[in-house]
Amino acid sequence: MKPALLILTDFFAGSNRALAFATAIAQPLGARLVLLHVERTSLLDPELLTGEVTVRSRKETDLALNHLIRDLPVSAEAEVASGRVEEAVLESTRLHNPLMIVLSRPPDEDTPDVLVTTTALNLLKISPYPLLIVPPHAPPARVPHRILLAADGDGFELGEHVAPIRDFFNALQIDLTVAHITESATRHTTRRALQTVENTGLTRDLPHQVRPYHVCHTHAGEGILQAVSELGADMLVMIARRHRFLERLFHTSVTAQMILHSPVPVLVLPAQREPRGVARSLPRIMSLMN
Repeated sequence: MKPALLILTDFFAGSNRALAFATAIAQPLGARLVLLHVERTSLLDPELLTGEVTVRSRKETDLALNHLIRDLPVSAEAEVASGRVEEAVLESTRLHNPLMIVLSRPPDEDTPDVLVTTTALNLLKISPYPLLIVPPHAPPARVPHRILLAADGDGFELGEHVAPIRDFFNALQIDLTVAHITESATRHTTRRALQTVENTGLTRDLPHQVRPYHVCHTHAGEGILQAVSELGADMLVMIARRHRFLERLFHTSVTAQMILHSPVPVLVLPAQREPRGVARSLPRIMSLMN
């Protein structure tokens, strides 16, 4: 069966941009698209209370979904679920086992940060799947080739995601750069950061040599955005170690900052800490992830 990309849609411009980006990457992957629209039915749904959700009839929803998928150049199907988004996504992942979940970042810059990324952050906490977040003002959808992966130098494992994401990278013929941010100008830990990525097996058999890139900056998030700009990256990859992500407050999470502020799509890969005995001790320079 073809690999699946699960796309959340609410019919607004942002989600349509996410659909366009998913369509672009689905073509070289030979992947199929699954569009998921969630009807919000609970009177206690906080987004219904704020007026951020438009309520449609089931007939209107079906017509809108059919309109979205009928002219797509790749295989696509649509689903409608009711209730909370996170619960609907979990049920859909059980059915389709997607390569990743794709959603858009809301375009409203006046919305508080915590509300803007509520869905994305909740999915990262409860879902084991990679998450691709497309910004509202991303360039026209095209296959990304210049990929920047932010690494802090601490070992990690991607488990079952290694092979599918490596196949994804190979299908897109990417040029991968591993960025490492430190507060000092020293570069000696940059090679170690690259090695932790290579140790996962993610870079095996990539079409181009993986390059390290060092940025000296006092703020990790700003350093990553600087690297994205300097290298002209068209997609950013973040490693989200689950234990750190759950322990940290929203405003201290660099992954959350990238979801909010990256000018290019962000692929968040759920990871686990490297097992003891495998990881090497390394003085903590700056935590980039989560």
